[in-house]
Amino acid sequence: MPRLRRLLAAVALALMLLPGAPMPAAFAVQPDEVLADPALESRARDLSAGLRCLVCQNQSIDDSDAELAKDLRVLVRQRLVAGDTDAEVIDYLVSRYGAFVLLKPRFEWGTLALWGAPVVVLLGGIAFAVFSVRQRRRESATAALSAEEEAALDELVRRPN
Repeated sequence: MPRLRRLLAAVALALMLLPGAPMPAAFAVQPDEVLADPALESRARDLSAGLRCLVCQNQSIDDSDAELAKDLRVLVRQRLVAGDTDAEVIDYLVSRYGAFVLLKPRFEWGTLALWGAPVVVLLGGIAFAVFSVRQRRRESATAALSAEEEAALDELVRRPN
């Protein structure tokens, strides 16, 4: 057994070291991008975590190594240094790249279907389940045997083979 464990550990280590193997997510922010003011850098990191990389589309710009993500990180920091509030930075990026740049879309009339669809589907499923149960109960109530049918059934059950 110890040999098998060592072999499995060696295989697992080799798989982790293979090129292209999934690695734990790390921040892609380069040292030259980091702001000297820790408060501004913290704000920049918070904003970057909520912005989508337009190349990767499934990562924040804080996690992406794409050139466009780097450009967006630098742009966020430039806007913060210029004195923009967090909302102004977000509004600027949305006006420039569209709402798709936000990892978590805003609640607006245009995104109402996106936010409301899960609720509508859930309520529809509950309504369907309630309707189905009621329908089955009605069908079973109307399918009750008449007195003549019950007598005939009793006679058939009692009759020997």
